[in-house]
Amino acid sequence: MTLAQDNGPERGGDDLLAAEYVLGVLAADERQIASRRIDTETGFARLVDAWEVHFAPMAAAYAAVEPPASVKAAIDRRLFASSAAAPAAPSAGLLGSLAFWRGLAAAALAALAVFVALPFVNPPLPPPETRLVASLAADNSNVKYLAVYDAARHEVGLSLVSGERGSGKDFELWMIEGKNAPVSMGVIPAGQTARMAVTPAVQRKLAQGAVLAVSLEPTGGSPTGQPTGPVVAAGDLKGI
Repeated sequence: MTLAQDNGPERGGDDLLAAEYVLGVLAADERQIASRRIDTETGFARLVDAWEVHFAPMAAAYAAVEPPASVKAAIDRRLFASSAAAPAAPSAGLLGSLAFWRGLAAAALAALAVFVALPFVNPPLPPPETRLVASLAADNSNVKYLAVYDAARHEVGLSLVSGERGSGKDFELWMIEGKNAPVSMGVIPAGQTARMAVTPAVQRKLAQGAVLAVSLEPTGGSPTGQPTGPVVAAGDLKGI
């Protein structure tokens, strides 16, 4: 179950669902439902469009790189392997479906957003476990973040979905491993998006799928080294 499903429409679930759709982190059946809603619900389609616009500039700093021929060959094998054994005429309904083409475009943008912190250097691409994503939220809180951990660049990218820190307050990011005390990853910079460097000790923990949490602290962060304010958002890091 996704975070958007847990929250429901009354807690802004549609907005988060749209963001997860664009990032490409929904399960296959959830993505199909969202794709159908794009075709039938103008309001939801606008949310998806807004998140596509929101994430698109994140990759503007990276130059385009021609992918190796092996990438297309691998994609062709995955898409058309079954049809190669028993050739059939393409479905006019599928090819003419607006949902299909919008879903394909959104999937491409989602891949771009996920790789925002991964400079496309040389193939092969890093293994999937180097990219982890988390939806951060909590009961009785309107603060929601989407987080992408990039092991290749040793940083966490954060996108604020909703919520305000308020005057004289800061959001602080924590890593929680099992029953151990939370480890501060630093004060989250203000703004809709942020990138935070990750220390080597924390990198090892995040690679194992630790929990990320956000607490509300005095300006400058916790004075004690542990959360002093309420935890306003949290979530497990999971492989994409």
